[in-house]
Amino acid sequence: MQIIGVRLKKAGKIFFFDPDGEDFAKGDSVIVETARGLECAQVVVAPRELSADENPQSEPGVPLKKIYRKATDEDLIQLKENHEAERRAFDICAEKIREHNLPMKLINVEFTFDVNKMIFFFTADGRVDFRDLVRDLAFIFRTRIELRQVGVRDEAKLLGGMGGCGRPLCCASFLGDFIPVSIRMAKDQNLSLNPTKISGVCGRLMCCLKFENDLYCENCPRQTTTTFHPKQGSRVIVADGEGKVIAVSFSRRNATILLDTNKTVVASWEDILPVNAEDFEPTDESVQIDEPLPEQPEPKPEPPPKSERPRRTEAFNRRYNRTENQSDNHPERPQRPRGDRTRRQPRRDNKK
Repeated sequence: MQIIGVRLKKAGKIFFFDPDGEDFAKGDSVIVETARGLECAQVVVAPRELSADENPQSEPGVPLKKIYRKATDEDLIQLKENHEAERRAFDICAEKIREHNLPMKLINVEFTFDVNKMIFFFTADGRVDFRDLVRDLAFIFRTRIELRQVGVRDEAKLLGGMGGCGRPLCCASFLGDFIPVSIRMAKDQNLSLNPTKISGVCGRLMCCLKFENDLYCENCPRQTTTTFHPKQGSRVIVADGEGKVIAVSFSRRNATILLDTNKTVVASWEDILPVNAEDFEPTDESVQIDEPLPEQPEPKPEPPPKSERPRRTEAFNRRYNRTENQSDNHPERPQRPRGDRTRRQPRRDNKK
């Protein structure tokens, strides 16, 4: 089976399709069908045979989609017109955001190839009620509208820019997916632990710390298996800056840090570096967790064993003319004949 890899954006994720016997070369423009609709993509992986250990399918049991067709000159002209319409839609949406006074920042606008859907990317500090904005945009453009909130790293990827090294941003140039980065990588590469020097334009740790870490530390001595944790009240360095440890959790293996900017963050032990080496203590994995366990309910006291019935006192026997040898059972009363019973008199009514 042959597969072909395409990208919808310059530094987007690679999607695999079935060429269906067509001859495509690297760099060709093709029309593919995605979850958003028809899209114009560029071939970045030439057709090749799929090996037995590879599984490019996004869902198990679902076959790969086929290439819709190769893009023509008319399709490229349509794509250029869509980019011009995106810039006009950006200005219209920004104006509507100001009219509704919404706490959001518009980042980018994307059209599908058939203009069946318009996607507006924005950033905000919290949740935004943009229902009125969607109705206004749908009335203007007469198509499906989708507003998608993204983070600061996605914002840098969409906008692009220049990094501290003087080159274009890695996320906007060739990185398809974001990768997790820790401050431990900066220490292994013997870099300055100043957050302003190891952070990118997005305010997070630079992506190059990850994909360059293996090259720098290929022959570096590995760390021992001993785990260290910070002391409560010690000064430490994290990705967001320098601060003071106010709480340490042994079960979650993280610490709560109050930064010098009066901001509180939670970081794992691997992402924390001490200002002073003596502020870290080795952790014995065999030691039980010192955190208080949930209180167990106290067992209920067992009831005392039932004792025998106490003997009757002399005053009781003297009062009721009983002796100790007399049985506790009441003697049977002699039954009167039925004829000797007196008939009860009817109750008199005093009201009469």
